[in-house]
Amino acid sequence: MNLEVLSPVGDWERLNSAVDFGADAVYLGRKNFGMRANPQNFDLDTLQKAIELCHSRGVKVYVTCNTLPRNNEIPYFQQFVEEAIACNVDALIVADLGLLSLIKKFAPNMEVHMSTQTGIVNYVTANELYNMGCKRVVLARELSLDEVADIRAKTPKDLDIEAFVHGAMCMSFSGRCLLSSYFTNRDANRGECAQPCRWNYYLMEEKRVGEYHQVFEDENGSYILNAKDMCMINHLDDVIKAGVNSLKIEGRAKSSYYVSVVTNAYRQAVDIYKCNPDNYQLPQWLQDEVFKVSHRQYCTGFWYGHPNDCKYYGQYYENGGYIRSYDVVAVVDEFRDGTLYCTQRNKFLKGAEVEILAPISKPVTVTIDEIFNEDGESIETANHSMMKFSFKCDTPFPKNSIIRMKKN
Repeated sequence: MNLEVLSPVGDWERLNSAVDFGADAVYLGRKNFGMRANPQNFDLDTLQKAIELCHSRGVKVYVTCNTLPRNNEIPYFQQFVEEAIACNVDALIVADLGLLSLIKKFAPNMEVHMSTQTGIVNYVTANELYNMGCKRVVLARELSLDEVADIRAKTPKDLDIEAFVHGAMCMSFSGRCLLSSYFTNRDANRGECAQPCRWNYYLMEEKRVGEYHQVFEDENGSYILNAKDMCMINHLDDVIKAGVNSLKIEGRAKSSYYVSVVTNAYRQAVDIYKCNPDNYQLPQWLQDEVFKVSHRQYCTGFWYGHPNDCKYYGQYYENGGYIRSYDVVAVVDEFRDGTLYCTQRNKFLKGAEVEILAPISKPVTVTIDEIFNEDGESIETANHSMMKFSFKCDTPFPKNSIIRMKKN
């Protein structure tokens, strides 16, 4: 089976992170028709440059047009498709059947991936989409391993199956949520979700005397809609054996650090699986990597059945925030003559113990005994954002390696 690590890209920096740290393909959005309105996204010029970079490194680029567009947007879609053709986009990700029909009209040879927003949960739908010209289906996140395996067994072998294996979960069905629209007039189905499922709620029953609806953990209330994050890195063998071709990482609105670390982890996990698919087992350091990015508590989503039947799933009621145990303190610019030249991201002091993560590598612990500024002068601290500095190092870490430090 041809396996793909598919990474999220929200801007140019995150694109470089995904490519450097081992993605086989990336998915990104334009300024319109995409399900993430907050990231910088790509205009025509940066899209062209992004595709040239990715293709030079053997990485595919999938462009999202997976919103549910309104009437007034339809006249602009032909230009969107024609620009995708001109830029040599590898595939378009679409959720709306009308847009699918227009893609087939304007670009009959364009590869189409049907988005998870479509809600594909059975083989009949998958087959019909295949008959309509789709090369890939991105399955709904609510499916179990057995259901995915059944879809794989009853669909053409040349229909790719893509599924999410890591990242934020939606409390609604595969992103089909109206809470944000009702509360903030920001439409989740048009890339503008305000994530009201992460807010703190109280349930008040005014008239049903004697009927108590206790939904809070303490006096602070309860995050009754707040889902945990998905993490399947320890179970990729099960996902792959169920028939998934493309392993999708959520997070186009997340940081370049997140993209780097999570892509790096799943890249190496897939490579380990390929070496010994019948005895998939990750080293502890690799299991730990996904905990070194900002995340909510992890779970395995619906992969192992309904949440009520699965100890790995559940809502998280204490808060809606992230767990963050590491800070990025610098990024490597170059290694020369036994010295690492870097750009600072967060303050740190001389004598700090840090981890340096190079692309597709295991992190290495290093103590920075002395810091030098751009003039070669010894300094006590790197305390100015984006300042250039250097330190002696025996290991030639490549450009864009990440220097991080555990939070106190």
